[in-house]
Amino acid sequence: MSNSLITVLFIADIVGEPGTRITVDVLDNIKSQHGVNFCIANGENASGGKGLNVKTVELLLDAGIHVITSGNHIWEKEYFLKKIDKYRSVLRPANYPQENVGRGSTIFTLKNKCKVAVLNLQGRIFMNPIDCPFKIAVQEIRKLRKITKCIIVDFHAEATAEKLALANYLDGKISAIIGTHTHVQTADERILPQKTAYITDVGMTGPVDSVIGVKKNVAIKRFIYQTPVKYAVADGDAQFNGVIISIDAETGFAREIKRVSLTKSEY
Repeated sequence: MSNSLITVLFIADIVGEPGTRITVDVLDNIKSQHGVNFCIANGENASGGKGLNVKTVELLLDAGIHVITSGNHIWEKEYFLKKIDKYRSVLRPANYPQENVGRGSTIFTLKNKCKVAVLNLQGRIFMNPIDCPFKIAVQEIRKLRKITKCIIVDFHAEATAEKLALANYLDGKISAIIGTHTHVQTADERILPQKTAYITDVGMTGPVDSVIGVKKNVAIKRFIYQTPVKYAVADGDAQFNGVIISIDAETGFAREIKRVSLTKSEY
């Protein structure tokens, strides 16, 4: 790997124990095969299907993940929220009101001394009416670019149009914008005109035989009866979704983005 090239692995939304298990099992091989030197994972569903806890965070960090991003489910476990400020590598969306605990961005220094910034944002279409991700993005990126041009955004959002709009709004200002939240990997990965890498949704790292990670019967009941049903992560074999992004460390521009989609038996 050239000192001027940063190879990033972004792991799709990790769901429950199956997602955590496959991540730990295959991560070293994937990083070795692709020459990855920086790893991000969305972990908002990693602990029991909703939220994070200390045990899971420590497990993922020990496995080789450098930054854990999140979204609307980061607020699910009150005990962890009391400890979130301890972890500079665990992010919550930056456009929640600033009075909340946690941080929305961080900067990581690699072994080759390159600095990479990660910014976490959340959409508003069909989601909570929090602060504007477009305005907060500009504010945060202005600060981060004083330190590094290599900036990766996790945009945790429901609507495809909102993701595409923000991506084009930030094109040329950041290295990559990776969509999360829907748990279904899209096939539209590309480099935008001003050299920002983009994918609408990176997918899910979690149980294959499920409804976006949830037990099928639970999800079906929720849709049929329209009443609350206890959330339950599905069992069985897991899939691993993600993207590999190559970034020029000097310019901050993306050179390539490619999808990763596999089961443990394929690695």
